[in-house]
Amino acid sequence: MERKMTEQELVGSFFDAMRYGHIYAVYQPKMNHSTGRMIGAEALMRWRDPENGMQYPGDFIPVLEKNDLISRADLHVFEVVCRFQRKCLDMEVPCVPISINMSRYDIYRKNYTDEIETIRQRYEIPVDLLHVEITESSAIGGMELVSSVLEDLHHRGYTVEMDDFGSGYSSLNVLKDLDVDVIKLDMRFLSGKVGGRGGTIISSIVQMTKWLGTPVVAEGVETVEQADYMKSIGCSYIQGYLYSKPIEEPEFLQKLRQLDHEPVVAAMDLINTMNSCRFWDPNSLETLIFNQYVGGAAIFSYQRGKVEILRVNQKYMKELGMNMTEKEILGCDPWMWFDEENHKRYEDAMLNAIHSRDEVTSESWRTLCSTICGTGRVCVRSEIRVIGQAGDQYLFYCLVKNITAEKKRYDAMYDSELRFKAAFEQINVYAWEYTFSNKQMRPCFRCMRDLGLPAVVDNYPEPLIRDGIIPLDYADMYRNLLRRLENGEDVPPTIVPLTVGRVPFTFRYTIERDENGKPLKAFGSATIVLDDKKCE
Repeated sequence: MERKMTEQELVGSFFDAMRYGHIYAVYQPKMNHSTGRMIGAEALMRWRDPENGMQYPGDFIPVLEKNDLISRADLHVFEVVCRFQRKCLDMEVPCVPISINMSRYDIYRKNYTDEIETIRQRYEIPVDLLHVEITESSAIGGMELVSSVLEDLHHRGYTVEMDDFGSGYSSLNVLKDLDVDVIKLDMRFLSGKVGGRGGTIISSIVQMTKWLGTPVVAEGVETVEQADYMKSIGCSYIQGYLYSKPIEEPEFLQKLRQLDHEPVVAAMDLINTMNSCRFWDPNSLETLIFNQYVGGAAIFSYQRGKVEILRVNQKYMKELGMNMTEKEILGCDPWMWFDEENHKRYEDAMLNAIHSRDEVTSESWRTLCSTICGTGRVCVRSEIRVIGQAGDQYLFYCLVKNITAEKKRYDAMYDSELRFKAAFEQINVYAWEYTFSNKQMRPCFRCMRDLGLPAVVDNYPEPLIRDGIIPLDYADMYRNLLRRLENGEDVPPTIVPLTVGRVPFTFRYTIERDENGKPLKAFGSATIVLDDKKCE
Protein backbone atom coordinates (compact mmCIF):
# COMPACT_ATOMS: atom_id res chain seq x y z
CA MET A 1 0.00 0.00 0.00
CA GLU A 2 1.32 3.42 -1.00
CA ARG A 3 0.56 6.60 0.90
CA LYS A 4 1.85 10.09 0.28
CA MET A 5 3.83 11.11 3.34
CA THR A 6 3.39 14.51 4.91
CA GLU A 7 6.13 17.09 4.98
CA GLN A 8 6.71 16.43 8.67
CA GLU A 9 7.00 12.68 8.06
CA LEU A 10 9.43 13.14 5.18
CA VAL A 11 11.68 15.47 7.15
CA GLY A 12 11.49 13.32 10.27
CA SER A 13 12.49 10.12 8.48
CA PHE A 14 15.02 11.67 6.08
CA PHE A 15 18.28 10.68 7.79
CA ASP A 16 17.09 7.14 8.51
CA ALA A 17 16.01 6.89 4.86
CA MET A 18 19.57 7.62 3.76
CA ARG A 19 21.10 5.37 6.41
CA TYR A 20 19.00 2.33 5.51
CA GLY A 21 18.94 2.83 1.74
CA HIS A 22 15.32 3.93 1.43
CA ILE A 23 16.65 6.87 -0.61
CA TYR A 24 18.55 5.26 -3.49
CA ALA A 25 19.39 5.65 -7.18
CA VAL A 26 17.80 4.25 -10.31
CA TYR A 27 19.52 4.37 -13.68
CA GLN A 28 18.22 5.34 -17.11
CA PRO A 29 20.52 4.35 -20.00
CA LYS A 30 21.61 6.79 -22.69
CA MET A 31 21.81 5.11 -26.10
CA ASN A 32 23.16 5.67 -29.59
CA HIS A 33 20.10 5.11 -31.77
CA SER A 34 22.30 4.54 -34.82
CA THR A 35 24.24 1.63 -33.27
CA GLY A 36 22.07 0.39 -30.40
CA ARG A 37 25.00 0.78 -28.01
CA MET A 38 24.97 2.34 -24.55
CA ILE A 39 26.93 5.58 -24.13
CA GLY A 40 26.11 6.27 -20.48
CA ALA A 41 23.30 6.57 -17.94
CA GLU A 42 21.67 9.08 -15.65
CA ALA A 43 21.22 8.40 -11.94
CA LEU A 44 17.85 9.53 -10.57
CA MET A 45 16.85 9.81 -6.92
CA ARG A 46 14.08 7.57 -5.57
CA TRP A 47 12.52 7.13 -2.09
CA ARG A 48 10.74 3.96 -1.07
CA ASP A 49 9.47 4.10 2.52
CA PRO A 50 9.10 0.65 4.18
CA GLU A 51 5.68 1.54 5.59
CA ASN A 52 4.22 4.04 3.10
CA GLY A 53 5.67 2.72 -0.14
CA MET A 54 7.06 4.71 -3.08
CA GLN A 55 7.24 8.47 -2.64
CA TYR A 56 7.42 10.37 -5.92
CA PRO A 57 10.14 12.96 -6.71
CA GLY A 58 7.53 15.61 -7.43
CA ASP A 59 6.35 15.23 -3.83
CA PHE A 60 9.51 14.79 -1.77
CA ILE A 61 12.07 16.91 -3.66
CA PRO A 62 10.25 20.23 -3.05
CA VAL A 63 10.09 19.29 0.65
CA LEU A 64 13.82 18.60 0.76
CA GLU A 65 14.52 21.89 -1.02
CA LYS A 66 12.29 23.81 1.36
CA ASN A 67 14.00 22.32 4.43
CA ASP A 68 17.58 22.70 3.11
CA LEU A 69 18.06 18.94 2.83
CA ILE A 70 18.39 18.53 -0.93
CA SER A 71 22.18 18.92 -1.02
CA ARG A 72 22.56 16.17 1.58
CA ALA A 73 20.30 13.96 -0.54
CA ASP A 74 22.30 14.74 -3.70
CA LEU A 75 25.57 13.91 -1.94
CA HIS A 76 24.02 10.65 -0.77
CA VAL A 77 23.02 9.72 -4.33
CA PHE A 78 26.50 10.67 -5.56
CA GLU A 79 27.98 8.25 -3.01
CA VAL A 80 25.50 5.52 -4.04
CA VAL A 81 26.65 5.91 -7.64
CA CYS A 82 30.33 5.82 -6.65
CA ARG A 83 29.67 2.67 -4.61
CA PHE A 84 27.98 1.10 -7.67
CA GLN A 85 30.83 2.07 -10.02
CA ARG A 86 33.31 0.60 -7.52
CA LYS A 87 31.36 -2.67 -7.54
CA CYS A 88 31.42 -2.77 -11.36
CA LEU A 89 35.14 -2.12 -11.45
CA ASP A 90 35.84 -4.80 -8.85
CA MET A 91 33.63 -7.32 -10.67
CA GLU A 92 35.19 -6.32 -14.01
CA VAL A 93 31.79 -5.37 -15.41
CA PRO A 94 32.13 -2.89 -18.32
CA CYS A 95 31.39 0.60 -16.99
CA VAL A 96 29.74 3.58 -18.66
CA PRO A 97 29.79 7.19 -17.43
CA ILE A 98 26.92 7.89 -15.03
CA SER A 99 25.67 11.45 -14.62
CA ILE A 100 24.45 12.82 -11.30
CA ASN A 101 22.22 15.85 -10.99
CA MET A 102 23.51 19.01 -9.35
CA SER A 103 20.69 21.31 -8.28
CA ARG A 104 20.86 25.06 -7.93
CA TYR A 105 20.98 24.52 -4.15
CA ASP A 106 24.15 22.48 -4.62
CA ILE A 107 25.64 25.21 -6.79
CA TYR A 108 25.01 27.81 -4.10
CA ARG A 109 26.33 25.52 -1.37
CA LYS A 110 29.88 26.43 -0.40
CA ASN A 111 32.48 23.73 -1.03
CA TYR A 112 29.98 21.34 -2.68
CA THR A 113 32.51 20.37 -5.37
CA ASP A 114 35.06 19.63 -2.63
CA GLU A 115 32.56 17.28 -1.00
CA ILE A 116 31.82 15.26 -4.14
CA GLU A 117 35.52 15.08 -4.94
CA THR A 118 36.21 13.68 -1.47
CA ILE A 119 33.60 10.96 -2.06
CA ARG A 120 34.99 10.11 -5.50
CA GLN A 121 38.51 9.77 -4.20
CA ARG A 122 37.34 7.64 -1.29
CA TYR A 123 35.97 5.05 -3.73
CA GLU A 124 38.83 5.58 -6.21
CA ILE A 125 36.52 6.09 -9.19
CA PRO A 126 38.08 7.43 -12.43
CA VAL A 127 36.68 10.89 -12.97
CA ASP A 128 35.65 10.10 -16.56
CA LEU A 129 33.04 7.64 -15.17
CA LEU A 130 31.17 10.43 -13.36
CA HIS A 131 29.36 13.25 -15.15
CA VAL A 132 27.62 16.18 -13.49
CA GLU A 133 24.29 17.47 -14.80
CA ILE A 134 23.10 21.00 -14.15
CA THR A 135 19.71 22.29 -15.23
CA GLU A 136 19.34 25.24 -17.54
CA SER A 137 17.07 27.00 -15.05
CA SER A 138 19.69 26.73 -12.30
CA ALA A 139 21.98 29.00 -14.32
CA ILE A 140 19.49 31.82 -14.75
CA GLY A 141 20.09 34.63 -12.30
CA GLY A 142 23.51 33.45 -11.11
CA MET A 143 25.59 33.08 -14.25
CA GLU A 144 28.85 34.24 -12.68
CA LEU A 145 28.61 31.74 -9.82
CA VAL A 146 27.57 28.88 -12.11
CA SER A 147 30.48 29.65 -14.45
CA SER A 148 32.94 29.47 -11.55
CA VAL A 149 31.48 26.13 -10.38
CA LEU A 150 31.76 24.72 -13.93
CA GLU A 151 35.33 25.93 -14.14
CA ASP A 152 36.08 24.15 -10.87
CA LEU A 153 34.44 20.92 -12.09
CA HIS A 154 36.40 21.06 -15.35
CA HIS A 155 39.60 21.68 -13.42
CA ARG A 156 38.94 18.48 -11.49
CA GLY A 157 38.27 16.57 -14.74
CA TYR A 158 34.47 16.20 -14.64
CA THR A 159 32.30 16.25 -17.75
CA VAL A 160 29.42 18.72 -17.33
CA GLU A 161 26.06 18.21 -19.01
CA MET A 162 23.29 20.78 -19.33
CA ASP A 163 19.98 19.13 -18.51
CA ASP A 164 16.53 20.18 -19.80
CA PHE A 165 17.94 22.49 -22.49
CA GLY A 166 15.11 24.25 -24.32
CA SER A 167 12.74 24.26 -21.35
CA GLY A 168 13.90 27.60 -19.94
CA TYR A 169 13.47 31.17 -21.12
CA SER A 170 17.03 32.05 -22.00
CA SER A 171 18.39 28.94 -23.69
CA LEU A 172 20.66 30.66 -26.19
CA ASN A 173 22.14 33.05 -23.63
CA VAL A 174 22.82 30.17 -21.25
CA LEU A 175 24.46 28.16 -24.02
CA LYS A 176 26.54 31.16 -25.04
CA ASP A 177 27.85 31.91 -21.57
CA LEU A 178 28.31 28.45 -20.00
CA ASP A 179 31.10 26.09 -21.03
CA VAL A 180 29.20 22.80 -20.91
CA ASP A 181 30.44 19.57 -22.52
CA VAL A 182 27.12 17.89 -23.40
CA ILE A 183 23.65 19.31 -24.04
CA LYS A 184 20.55 17.34 -23.13
CA LEU A 185 17.69 18.52 -25.30
CA ASP A 186 14.25 18.44 -23.75
CA MET A 187 11.97 16.55 -26.18
CA ARG A 188 8.89 18.05 -24.50
CA PHE A 189 9.65 20.96 -26.80
CA LEU A 190 8.06 18.92 -29.60
CA SER A 191 4.86 18.40 -27.59
CA GLY A 192 4.72 14.80 -28.76
CA LYS A 193 4.88 15.74 -32.45
CA VAL A 194 7.64 15.30 -34.99
CA GLY A 195 8.53 18.09 -37.42
CA GLY A 196 6.62 21.37 -37.66
CA ARG A 197 7.91 24.59 -36.09
CA GLY A 198 9.25 22.81 -33.02
CA GLY A 199 11.14 20.34 -35.19
CA THR A 200 12.64 23.17 -37.24
CA ILE A 201 13.91 24.88 -34.09
CA ILE A 202 15.33 21.65 -32.67
CA SER A 203 17.09 20.99 -35.99
CA SER A 204 18.65 24.45 -35.84
CA ILE A 205 19.80 23.88 -32.25
CA VAL A 206 21.45 20.59 -33.22
CA GLN A 207 23.27 22.24 -36.13
CA MET A 208 24.37 25.10 -33.88
CA THR A 209 25.78 22.78 -31.22
CA LYS A 210 27.87 21.02 -33.87
CA TRP A 211 29.74 24.29 -34.42
CA LEU A 212 30.32 24.46 -30.67
CA GLY A 213 31.75 20.93 -30.73
CA THR A 214 29.12 19.90 -28.17
CA PRO A 215 27.37 16.50 -28.37
CA VAL A 216 23.57 16.48 -27.95
CA VAL A 217 21.48 13.91 -26.10
CA ALA A 218 17.73 13.99 -26.73
CA GLU A 219 15.96 13.11 -23.47
CA GLY A 220 12.36 12.05 -23.08
CA VAL A 221 12.31 10.05 -26.35
CA GLU A 222 9.36 7.69 -26.26
CA THR A 223 8.71 6.60 -29.86
CA VAL A 224 10.72 5.24 -32.77
CA GLU A 225 9.37 8.12 -34.86
CA GLN A 226 10.93 10.66 -32.48
CA ALA A 227 14.24 8.78 -32.36
CA ASP A 228 14.41 8.44 -36.15
CA TYR A 229 13.64 12.14 -36.57
CA MET A 230 16.41 13.13 -34.17
CA LYS A 231 18.85 10.84 -35.98
CA SER A 232 17.85 12.39 -39.33
CA ILE A 233 18.85 15.87 -38.11
CA GLY A 234 22.18 14.69 -36.71
CA CYS A 235 21.35 13.71 -33.11
CA SER A 236 21.70 9.96 -32.56
CA TYR A 237 22.15 10.03 -28.77
CA ILE A 238 18.85 9.52 -26.96
CA GLN A 239 17.49 8.82 -23.49
CA GLY A 240 13.94 7.82 -22.75
CA TYR A 241 11.30 5.13 -22.41
CA LEU A 242 11.84 3.98 -26.01
CA TYR A 243 14.93 2.08 -24.84
CA SER A 244 14.44 1.90 -21.10
CA LYS A 245 12.61 3.43 -18.17
CA PRO A 246 14.73 4.25 -15.09
CA ILE A 247 15.68 0.86 -13.64
CA GLU A 248 17.06 -0.31 -10.34
CA GLU A 249 20.63 -1.41 -9.78
CA PRO A 250 20.33 -5.20 -10.39
CA GLU A 251 18.58 -4.75 -13.75
CA PHE A 252 20.98 -1.99 -14.81
CA LEU A 253 23.92 -4.19 -13.89
CA GLN A 254 22.48 -6.87 -16.16
CA LYS A 255 22.18 -4.37 -19.04
CA LEU A 256 25.80 -3.36 -18.57
CA ARG A 257 26.79 -6.99 -19.03
CA GLN A 258 24.58 -7.50 -22.10
CA LEU A 259 24.85 -4.31 -24.14
CA ASP A 260 27.82 -3.12 -26.13
CA HIS A 261 29.20 0.26 -25.06
CA GLU A 262 30.76 3.16 -26.97
CA PRO A 263 32.10 6.59 -25.99
CA VAL A 264 30.42 9.86 -26.80
CA VAL A 265 32.19 11.72 -29.62
CA ALA A 266 32.30 15.46 -30.14
CA ALA A 267 29.63 16.89 -32.43
CA MET A 268 32.09 18.45 -34.87
CA ASP A 269 35.77 17.69 -34.93
CA LEU A 270 37.27 20.79 -36.55
CA ILE A 271 40.80 21.03 -37.87
CA ASN A 272 43.26 22.02 -35.15
CA THR A 273 44.00 25.45 -36.57
CA MET A 274 40.35 26.53 -36.70
CA ASN A 275 38.37 27.98 -33.79
CA SER A 276 34.67 27.83 -34.56
CA CYS A 277 33.66 30.39 -31.96
CA ARG A 278 36.05 33.00 -33.39
CA PHE A 279 35.01 32.08 -36.92
CA TRP A 280 31.39 33.03 -36.25
CA ASP A 281 32.33 36.19 -34.34
CA PRO A 282 31.67 39.10 -36.73
CA ASN A 283 34.52 41.09 -35.18
CA SER A 284 37.15 38.34 -35.25
CA LEU A 285 40.22 38.22 -37.47
CA GLU A 286 38.96 34.92 -38.93
CA THR A 287 35.75 36.59 -40.12
CA LEU A 288 37.65 39.59 -41.48
CA ILE A 289 39.88 37.29 -43.53
CA PHE A 290 36.89 35.23 -44.72
CA ASN A 291 35.00 38.32 -45.85
CA GLN A 292 37.79 40.46 -47.27
CA TYR A 293 40.90 38.58 -48.30
CA VAL A 294 40.23 35.04 -49.46
CA GLY A 295 38.19 35.60 -52.63
CA GLY A 296 34.84 33.95 -53.17
CA ALA A 297 34.39 31.53 -50.25
CA ALA A 298 31.69 29.38 -48.71
CA ILE A 299 31.23 26.93 -45.83
CA PHE A 300 28.92 23.99 -46.48
CA SER A 301 28.04 20.67 -44.90
CA TYR A 302 27.67 17.29 -46.59
CA GLN A 303 25.88 14.26 -45.14
CA ARG A 304 24.67 11.16 -46.98
CA GLY A 305 24.34 13.00 -50.29
CA LYS A 306 22.70 16.12 -48.87
CA VAL A 307 24.47 19.49 -49.12
CA GLU A 308 23.64 22.59 -47.10
CA ILE A 309 25.41 25.93 -47.58
CA LEU A 310 26.01 27.47 -44.14
CA ARG A 311 27.91 30.65 -44.91
CA VAL A 312 29.10 32.70 -47.91
CA ASN A 313 30.97 35.98 -48.26
CA GLN A 314 30.22 38.90 -50.58
CA LYS A 315 32.91 37.85 -53.04
CA TYR A 316 31.25 34.45 -53.39
CA MET A 317 28.02 36.07 -54.53
CA LYS A 318 29.96 38.37 -56.87
CA GLU A 319 31.82 35.42 -58.43
CA LEU A 320 28.58 33.69 -59.32
CA GLY A 321 27.73 36.79 -61.33
CA MET A 322 23.94 36.47 -61.16
CA ASN A 323 23.24 39.18 -58.56
CA MET A 324 21.98 36.49 -56.21
CA THR A 325 21.31 37.49 -52.62
CA GLU A 326 22.67 35.65 -49.59
CA LYS A 327 19.10 34.62 -48.72
CA GLU A 328 18.64 33.06 -52.17
CA ILE A 329 21.87 31.08 -51.82
CA LEU A 330 21.42 29.88 -48.23
CA GLY A 331 17.74 29.14 -48.65
CA CYS A 332 17.93 26.63 -51.49
CA ASP A 333 19.12 23.10 -52.18
CA PRO A 334 22.45 23.61 -54.02
CA TRP A 335 21.99 20.37 -55.97
CA MET A 336 19.13 21.99 -57.90
CA TRP A 337 21.81 24.04 -59.71
CA PHE A 338 23.47 20.93 -61.19
CA ASP A 339 22.47 18.55 -63.94
CA GLU A 340 23.19 14.85 -63.41
CA GLU A 341 26.67 14.89 -64.98
CA ASN A 342 27.90 17.95 -63.07
CA HIS A 343 26.26 16.75 -59.84
CA LYS A 344 28.29 13.53 -60.05
CA ARG A 345 31.49 15.39 -60.92
CA TYR A 346 31.18 17.71 -57.92
CA GLU A 347 30.14 14.99 -55.47
CA ASP A 348 33.05 12.81 -56.61
CA ALA A 349 35.38 15.73 -55.84
CA MET A 350 33.91 16.03 -52.32
CA LEU A 351 34.36 12.30 -51.69
CA ASN A 352 37.93 12.59 -52.95
CA ALA A 353 38.55 15.45 -50.51
CA ILE A 354 37.09 13.37 -47.66
CA HIS A 355 39.31 10.38 -48.40
CA SER A 356 42.49 12.30 -49.22
CA ARG A 357 42.11 14.99 -46.52
CA ASP A 358 43.63 17.32 -49.10
CA GLU A 359 42.42 20.17 -51.28
CA VAL A 360 40.58 19.04 -54.42
CA THR A 361 39.74 21.17 -57.48
CA SER A 362 36.56 20.65 -59.46
CA GLU A 363 35.08 22.46 -62.47
CA SER A 364 31.33 22.21 -62.95
CA TRP A 365 28.53 23.90 -64.83
CA ARG A 366 25.46 24.98 -62.90
CA THR A 367 22.22 26.75 -63.75
CA LEU A 368 21.48 29.61 -61.36
CA CYS A 369 18.29 31.57 -60.94
CA SER A 370 18.03 35.01 -59.32
CA THR A 371 15.18 37.47 -58.98
CA ILE A 372 17.27 40.15 -60.73
CA CYS A 373 18.99 38.32 -63.60
CA GLY A 374 16.63 35.41 -64.14
CA THR A 375 18.27 32.14 -65.19
CA GLY A 376 21.86 31.77 -66.34
CA ARG A 377 24.36 28.96 -66.84
CA VAL A 378 27.81 29.46 -65.32
CA CYS A 379 30.94 27.36 -64.96
CA VAL A 380 32.63 27.50 -61.55
CA ARG A 381 36.04 26.24 -60.50
CA SER A 382 35.87 25.11 -56.85
CA GLU A 383 38.76 24.34 -54.54
CA ILE A 384 37.31 22.34 -51.65
CA ARG A 385 38.78 21.01 -48.43
CA VAL A 386 37.30 19.17 -45.42
CA ILE A 387 37.62 21.26 -42.24
CA GLY A 388 35.45 19.27 -39.84
CA GLN A 389 33.65 15.98 -39.26
CA ALA A 390 30.83 14.73 -37.03
CA GLY A 391 30.15 11.07 -37.69
CA ASP A 392 29.11 10.87 -41.34
CA GLN A 393 28.62 14.64 -41.64
CA TYR A 394 31.48 16.66 -43.11
CA LEU A 395 32.17 20.37 -43.11
CA PHE A 396 33.81 21.87 -46.20
CA TYR A 397 35.61 25.11 -46.92
CA CYS A 398 35.29 26.14 -50.57
CA LEU A 399 36.96 28.81 -52.72
CA VAL A 400 35.24 29.54 -56.03
CA LYS A 401 36.09 31.30 -59.30
CA ASN A 402 33.69 31.94 -62.15
CA ILE A 403 35.42 30.59 -65.28
CA THR A 404 32.44 30.81 -67.65
CA ALA A 405 34.19 33.22 -70.08
CA GLU A 406 37.37 31.14 -69.96
CA LYS A 407 35.47 27.94 -70.73
CA LYS A 408 33.62 29.56 -73.60
CA ARG A 409 36.89 30.82 -75.10
CA TYR A 410 38.37 27.36 -74.71
CA ASP A 411 35.35 25.76 -76.37
CA ALA A 412 35.60 28.24 -79.23
CA MET A 413 39.32 27.48 -79.64
CA TYR A 414 38.60 23.76 -79.52
CA ASP A 415 35.98 24.08 -82.25
CA SER A 416 38.44 26.14 -84.29
CA GLU A 417 41.14 23.52 -83.77
CA LEU A 418 38.81 20.78 -84.97
CA ARG A 419 38.11 22.76 -88.14
CA PHE A 420 41.82 23.46 -88.54
CA LYS A 421 42.59 19.75 -88.22
CA ALA A 422 39.97 18.92 -90.83
CA ALA A 423 41.50 21.48 -93.20
CA PHE A 424 44.97 20.04 -92.65
CA GLU A 425 43.68 16.61 -93.53
CA GLN A 426 42.45 17.99 -96.85
CA ILE A 427 45.59 19.88 -97.90
CA ASN A 428 48.25 17.42 -96.68
CA VAL A 429 50.19 20.04 -94.68
CA TYR A 430 52.43 19.25 -91.72
CA ALA A 431 53.12 22.06 -89.23
CA TRP A 432 55.26 22.62 -86.16
CA GLU A 433 56.63 25.26 -83.82
CA TYR A 434 60.36 25.62 -83.05
CA THR A 435 61.71 27.65 -80.06
CA PHE A 436 65.26 28.89 -80.55
CA SER A 437 66.20 29.31 -76.87
CA ASN A 438 65.69 25.68 -75.83
CA LYS A 439 65.71 23.96 -79.25
CA GLN A 440 62.30 22.43 -78.62
CA MET A 441 59.99 21.50 -81.50
CA ARG A 442 56.26 20.99 -80.96
CA PRO A 443 54.71 19.03 -83.86
CA CYS A 444 51.14 19.08 -85.09
CA PHE A 445 48.85 16.09 -84.66
CA ARG A 446 49.62 14.85 -88.21
CA CYS A 447 53.38 14.86 -87.52
CA MET A 448 52.78 12.81 -84.39
CA ARG A 449 50.38 10.46 -86.13
CA ASP A 450 52.30 9.86 -89.40
CA LEU A 451 55.91 10.21 -88.22
CA GLY A 452 55.54 8.89 -84.68
CA LEU A 453 56.86 12.07 -83.07
CA PRO A 454 56.26 12.87 -79.38
CA ALA A 455 54.38 15.99 -78.29
CA VAL A 456 57.71 17.76 -77.65
CA VAL A 457 60.98 17.03 -79.52
CA ASP A 458 64.05 18.17 -77.58
CA ASN A 459 67.35 19.16 -79.27
CA TYR A 460 65.61 19.50 -82.65
CA PRO A 461 66.46 18.40 -85.39
CA GLU A 462 68.93 15.77 -84.08
CA PRO A 463 66.32 13.10 -83.09
CA LEU A 464 64.76 13.33 -86.60
CA ILE A 465 68.20 12.95 -88.22
CA ARG A 466 69.05 10.03 -85.96
CA ASP A 467 65.79 8.24 -86.81
CA GLY A 468 66.19 8.81 -90.58
CA ILE A 469 63.18 11.10 -90.94
CA ILE A 470 65.61 13.75 -92.27
CA PRO A 471 68.14 11.89 -94.50
CA LEU A 472 71.73 12.03 -93.30
CA ASP A 473 72.99 13.66 -96.52
CA TYR A 474 70.57 16.58 -95.90
CA ALA A 475 71.40 16.93 -92.20
CA ASP A 476 74.02 19.68 -92.47
CA MET A 477 71.91 21.62 -94.96
CA TYR A 478 68.94 21.52 -92.55
CA ARG A 479 71.06 22.47 -89.53
CA ASN A 480 72.35 25.46 -91.47
CA LEU A 481 68.79 26.44 -92.38
CA LEU A 482 67.86 26.57 -88.69
CA ARG A 483 70.97 28.61 -87.85
CA ARG A 484 70.01 31.18 -90.52
CA LEU A 485 66.51 31.41 -89.02
CA GLU A 486 68.01 31.91 -85.54
CA ASN A 487 70.12 34.75 -86.95
CA GLY A 488 66.94 36.41 -88.18
CA GLU A 489 67.22 35.65 -91.90
CA ASP A 490 64.05 35.15 -93.93
CA VAL A 491 64.72 31.79 -95.52
CA PRO A 492 63.00 31.08 -98.86
CA PRO A 493 61.00 27.83 -99.35
CA THR A 494 63.34 24.83 -99.41
CA ILE A 495 62.76 21.31 -100.71
CA VAL A 496 63.81 18.57 -98.25
CA PRO A 497 63.28 14.83 -98.75
CA LEU A 498 61.81 13.04 -95.76
CA THR A 499 61.78 9.42 -94.50
CA VAL A 500 63.56 6.45 -96.02
CA GLY A 501 61.39 6.89 -99.11
CA ARG A 502 62.92 10.34 -99.60
CA VAL A 503 59.54 11.89 -100.31
CA PRO A 504 60.16 15.56 -101.28
CA PHE A 505 58.46 18.26 -99.18
CA THR A 506 58.57 22.02 -99.50
CA PHE A 507 59.59 23.57 -96.15
CA ARG A 508 58.43 27.08 -95.31
CA TYR A 509 59.26 29.06 -92.17
CA THR A 510 57.87 32.22 -90.56
CA ILE A 511 59.80 33.93 -87.75
CA GLU A 512 58.23 35.39 -84.56
CA ARG A 513 60.35 38.21 -83.11
CA ASP A 514 60.39 40.17 -79.84
CA GLU A 515 60.00 43.96 -79.57
CA ASN A 516 63.69 44.40 -80.47
CA GLY A 517 63.45 42.21 -83.56
CA LYS A 518 65.26 39.25 -81.97
CA PRO A 519 63.95 35.89 -83.24
CA LEU A 520 62.00 33.93 -80.64
CA LYS A 521 60.26 31.16 -82.55
CA ALA A 522 59.93 29.77 -86.04
CA PHE A 523 56.68 28.34 -87.36
CA GLY A 524 57.33 25.73 -90.00
CA SER A 525 55.21 23.82 -92.49
CA ALA A 526 55.92 21.05 -94.97
CA THR A 527 53.85 20.41 -98.08
CA ILE A 528 54.40 17.38 -100.28
CA VAL A 529 55.87 18.13 -103.72
CA LEU A 530 53.58 16.60 -106.32
CA ASP A 531 55.10 14.94 -109.44
CA ASP A 532 53.43 16.55 -112.46
CA LYS A 533 53.45 13.25 -114.35
CA LYS A 534 51.71 11.53 -111.46
CA CYS A 535 49.04 14.26 -111.47
CA GLU A 536 48.17 13.63 -115.13
